[in-house]
Amino acid sequence: MIAIVDVCSGNLRSVERALVRAGGDVAVTRDAQTVRRADKIVVPGQGAFGVFMRGLVERGLGDAIREAIASGRPFLGICLGMQVLFGSSEEQGPCDGLGVIPGRVVRIAPAGPHIKVPHIGWNRVVHHRPDPMLAGVADGAHVYFDHSYHAVPDDPAIVALDSDHGIPITAAIRKDNIFACQFHPEKSQTVGLQMLRNFVERA
Repeated sequence: MIAIVDVCSGNLRSVERALVRAGGDVAVTRDAQTVRRADKIVVPGQGAFGVFMRGLVERGLGDAIREAIASGRPFLGICLGMQVLFGSSEEQGPCDGLGVIPGRVVRIAPAGPHIKVPHIGWNRVVHHRPDPMLAGVADGAHVYFDHSYHAVPDDPAIVALDSDHGIPITAAIRKDNIFACQFHPEKSQTVGLQMLRNFVERA
């Protein structure tokens, strides 16, 4: 069973539908014990970092997520669900994250007047290394972004995909059993569905 962690996120149901379409047996939950029992964990997220973290802490979900990751179970973070893995964010803060991945989340600094923030829409991603989650996903494939902040990991070797929005954007990371992406696979049509299918079948 794949637990989709519910922190009242705007993209929750679209992630659920996409994972079901990819063949997943899913349960949307706010219950920490359900997360602890799940075979795989997905944390989608849209909104503000501080509000999202409060929701995790108040429901005991932050500890449950840390324990699930430490146990080695496959974990997928999406958008804000990726950002909260890091130590801190400039958004609504500085604000502490889960601290699973060393690094920080910072506001996108426009590199010129033609660069818009938030970064919304389709952009290409460049592979940094092979990964089971990227099987069948072409280097240079286009995916859908919607964010104003981006993650800067302390260890650049964990970057699996990046993108160019005037500055380099960390598009996805891989660390052990963790794969997390800044873009929205559930909104990325064929490419995103392939990634979610990889999570269901290969992770």
